[in-house]
Amino acid sequence: MEKCIITVAVTGAWPKKINTPYVPTKPAEIADEVYACWKAGAAIAHIHVREGDESPSMKYETFKETVDLIRAKKDCDIILNLTTSGSVNPNLTLEDRSRQLVNLKPEMCSFDAGSMNWMNTTVFLNPPAFLEGLAKLTLENNIKPELEIFDTGMLYNSLYYFQKGLIKAPMHFQLCLGAPGGMTATIENFLHLKSQLPAGSTFSAFGMAAQWLTIMYMTVITGGHIRVGMEDNIYLSKGLLAKSNVEFVEKAKTVAHAYGREIATPAEARKILSLRSK
Repeated sequence: MEKCIITVAVTGAWPKKINTPYVPTKPAEIADEVYACWKAGAAIAHIHVREGDESPSMKYETFKETVDLIRAKKDCDIILNLTTSGSVNPNLTLEDRSRQLVNLKPEMCSFDAGSMNWMNTTVFLNPPAFLEGLAKLTLENNIKPELEIFDTGMLYNSLYYFQKGLIKAPMHFQLCLGAPGGMTATIENFLHLKSQLPAGSTFSAFGMAAQWLTIMYMTVITGGHIRVGMEDNIYLSKGLLAKSNVEFVEKAKTVAHAYGREIATPAEARKILSLRSK
């Protein structure tokens, strides 16, 4: 099988220090955690940033500080994948959600391919005008969109923009299972989504909370790539908080090696995902 790419999502939008004292929320904390995960074997870092009160943020200045700190780390060639979601604030414009892409030029970004009822309390809005605008922006800036799929409809939304020529092949999908309001993290749902992926595309997957290992095993077995980190889960095992995102990276390596798959370096991941030259 192809070498396995490990993505680490070190912060996300929801866990706070009150949930786990180990989640990094400040730019320097995030940068240090990303660097440690890169040394442990992660090839991609998915980046969210926070306000001072730890709420989700889309402030360009905070993204810039975080990215600059990561890029300043000695020899660190980790691939940066910047979020375009940040929060469920319906007042954010395309510019608000993409300023970090235009100015910081990451190699990848998230493309949440549809709207959903987040946690059954609010709406995570990704309307057609936003998605089309984001697709055009990634094309113009040579940034690879990671197509975030929370249900089957989002997969077909992605294919629509591909057919319009706004997303280029080979497409890269992130199967997101277990989010409140999205598809549950079951083996059956994973296999269904994987069966719908277009030929020639690549995919990664994760399960949130208690199902993170189930989805990881299925992903590795079926030739996909892995995402781990405190954005999706803060427990290493039942009742045991992970003390670092590095622990999740190490677990992913153990699972991949158990199935005979080597871990991709950032340089190898760039080739697998057909990213632009660094």
